[in-house]
Amino acid sequence: MRAGDVIGEFGNSLDARQPYQPHRKIYYFRSLEAETRIPFDEQVLFHDDYLVVADKPHFLPVIPSGRYLQETLLVRLKRKLGLETLSPIHRIDRETAGLVIFTVRPETRHVYQDLFTRKQIHKSYEAIAPIRSDLVFPLTHRSRLVDNPENFMQSCEGPGVPNSETQVELLEHTDSLARYRVTPITGKKHQIRVHFAALGIPLLHDQIYPVHRAENTDDYSKPLQLLAQSIAFTDPITGTDRHFTSSRHLSLDHPGQSGA
Repeated sequence: MRAGDVIGEFGNSLDARQPYQPHRKIYYFRSLEAETRIPFDEQVLFHDDYLVVADKPHFLPVIPSGRYLQETLLVRLKRKLGLETLSPIHRIDRETAGLVIFTVRPETRHVYQDLFTRKQIHKSYEAIAPIRSDLVFPLTHRSRLVDNPENFMQSCEGPGVPNSETQVELLEHTDSLARYRVTPITGKKHQIRVHFAALGIPLLHDQIYPVHRAENTDDYSKPLQLLAQSIAFTDPITGTDRHFTSSRHLSLDHPGQSGA
């Protein structure tokens, strides 16, 4: 506040002596002294008056958090498109590449988010993980996902009624690895990553499952082999059938890389 970094909704600086007024918005724009650039670029696949669809690279967070601020998909797109009102209607993990949808108009955000609540958005992923001869595909894995009490970064499977469901198809394989099509029916935290680890085939280069490795140890040559590959829905405002596909791909020939 002394530095003038806390701003009221009308652009005025606030200090600690001013009483808070109910229902007023307060903004704090923090800065990081040394934020490392993520050396991969996003792509804008679609842009109209209501939506922006972006193809996110691995390692780039969707929204600011922790040590990431400018190097996030949201801030990059705001600058690139000149749209301060952009807001994501869903998220994918920082380590995951692929499709993310943003709304352009704040007043329509809830309309698009309701599509997820009503399960009217269909998402498909690709993944590379080990192959197990004793698993029969296609398969459906259901379990109850809860927060891991011993590690806040992880989710884990617990007893009780299943609250998560993932469908897995085998696309191709070598002697040791396979490329899978993955359809999450629900959208729990780290769901695909937890389910693959539970099946005994953890995703290639996963730094959290089954073992959480040290923070700040990104190896850009070994991205998590998980890609949000396609998304489809009927636009609740225009009535148009929307279907978007990532320009990126996962390959068994080069399982340590993701291409555009």
